[in-house]
Amino acid sequence: MGVIKALHSSISNKIAAGEVIERPQSVVKELVENAIDAGSTVITVEVVEAGLNKIKVTDNGSGIQEDDLELMFMRHATSKIENDHDLFHIRSLGFRGEALASIASVSKVRVITCYDGKIGRQIDVIDGEIVNKTLAHARQGTEISVEELFYNTPARLKYMKSLHTELGKITDIMNRFIMSFPHIRFTLVSDEKVLINSSGNGNMQEAMSKIYGMKIAQDLVEINGETGDYKVTGYIAKPEHTRSNRHYMSLFINGRYIKNFMLTKAILEGYHTLLPVGRFPVLAIHITMDPALVDVNVHPTKQEVRLSKEPQLMSLISQLIKEKIWQQNLIPKVEKKSVLEQFEQQKFEYDLKNQSHKDELKQIVQESNESVETIEPILQNEETKQMLNYENNDRDKALDSNSVNELFTETNAFQDNPEDEPIHSGENSERTENVRDEKQLTERSIPYMEVVGQVHGTYIIAQNDEGMYMIDQHAAQERIKYEYFKARIGNVCMGMQSLLIPVTINLSTDEAINIQKIKPLLEDIGITLEHFGGNDYVINEVPVWFPEQYEETLQELIDFAFDNKRIDLNKFREETAIMMSCKKSIKANHYLRIDDMNYLIQELAETKEPYTCPHGRPIIIQFTTYELEKLFKRVM
Repeated sequence: MGVIKALHSSISNKIAAGEVIERPQSVVKELVENAIDAGSTVITVEVVEAGLNKIKVTDNGSGIQEDDLELMFMRHATSKIENDHDLFHIRSLGFRGEALASIASVSKVRVITCYDGKIGRQIDVIDGEIVNKTLAHARQGTEISVEELFYNTPARLKYMKSLHTELGKITDIMNRFIMSFPHIRFTLVSDEKVLINSSGNGNMQEAMSKIYGMKIAQDLVEINGETGDYKVTGYIAKPEHTRSNRHYMSLFINGRYIKNFMLTKAILEGYHTLLPVGRFPVLAIHITMDPALVDVNVHPTKQEVRLSKEPQLMSLISQLIKEKIWQQNLIPKVEKKSVLEQFEQQKFEYDLKNQSHKDELKQIVQESNESVETIEPILQNEETKQMLNYENNDRDKALDSNSVNELFTETNAFQDNPEDEPIHSGENSERTENVRDEKQLTERSIPYMEVVGQVHGTYIIAQNDEGMYMIDQHAAQERIKYEYFKARIGNVCMGMQSLLIPVTINLSTDEAINIQKIKPLLEDIGITLEHFGGNDYVINEVPVWFPEQYEETLQELIDFAFDNKRIDLNKFREETAIMMSCKKSIKANHYLRIDDMNYLIQELAETKEPYTCPHGRPIIIQFTTYELEKLFKRVM
């Protein structure tokens, strides 16, 4: 007699549950996905004890037909696919037919549903077996309750984290749903306390404000672009808002939250040197594509996907971020408003604008024969708002502490005062000419600022009508030199210069053995090593752009090449430029004259990316006039 036998469904479902249902969050994810697939516009999730005691998901979707009530708990029973073609053109979030069977095998499940808006039905399942089926009072849609999760698999229950941790994971997946489907109203209730309540009005930026707060929401930049195969939309935060991990980077493909290393890499390349080392951006990006170009059937949780034409999508994402982020004013502002102050200001502005809107609506109704219900939708139309000449526009702008700066960054221009007085520093008086070419001014990406001094030989202090600025002189020169070296590294045709005294490099035995690995990298940037005997090599010429202190720089460059053996020449060139710019820039505690500071800022303004150093640290910090006056109690 053979030893191979088919497993009982209760065993096979528990095995499947080990892959699909890892924790309460997994149950929430699967049930909410089913609710979304059912066309729901309102979805409520209620959990008790972080879902371990009870999870209830209620929706207003299509409901479940009577004939499907028993089939829905069978493994691989699904309404989403029928043939091979459907499998490779998945448009729904669920399709495997494993979720409900897996959930029911490790918990006690009750389903109350109404398909036609009239007759409700209830079915109870314990340990994967149907124990009750009856009529019930129900509204249109479905309510699924999952109780005592993992009650029959104590080993799995033992590995659950604390209730706080498990609830945090549920909150996280609900936040992803809110960003993925902002047109659906989601509510999360934990132990009878409402934790999440989205509006469901379809506004992606508002949805992100609910998750990440108003400060980040105000600094979100919209991206939008497409190719023949992909459409990419979403919001990315300015680089001053970063996190220590990738958790706040949300990617969605056809509404499905996914994780993809290569797309994450493309995002980071889009930010380039704007992010500090080890920091990651806050963003939510939606990718719409033909389902035939993505395989979502590569992992039980369906979060890992395989993409066709992945390089084209990476290029599109990287380019969109790069284009949009550099159009922004990326100078961080120092703000010290309390939470109460921010709330009061926002409430005041909202009430004021809302009252103004009501007054205008009342006036229009009085002047016409139409009703309020007829006029209201017209007023809410964006084109109508732009056409109407609201009398309170100037007042609203004056109330907005960011309006002046936003106008400034939108025009991306600034003006000099031809009657500027000389700048004084100690006993010496230096006058800086502020008359510059007007076309050049409009192309600069940082505002004009007047240097007034230096702090600790490290930070340059400057000012303009917007407030006070602090410039990190080392970071500023790093950016200048980085762009200078990057433009020249690898361009050996720019010219070489012979060294009067050749530089001798002494290698260790290990380095001499491996020298052939780095020689092509060095030759690509114009450095040729010639064997001199033993472990010694000489360099007879260097590129004309090469920094002085040849011997020190060359030794550092060779050490750097040994430490960073790379096949990617472009990456090596870039990291070499970063290394050189850091080593050769002015350091802290280095005092400068006023004209030197002005020249440094002028050079910085001529760079392509003047906001951060190559390592992603900020170069300029702004203290708005309002904040300065707040600090000195000039305004209360």
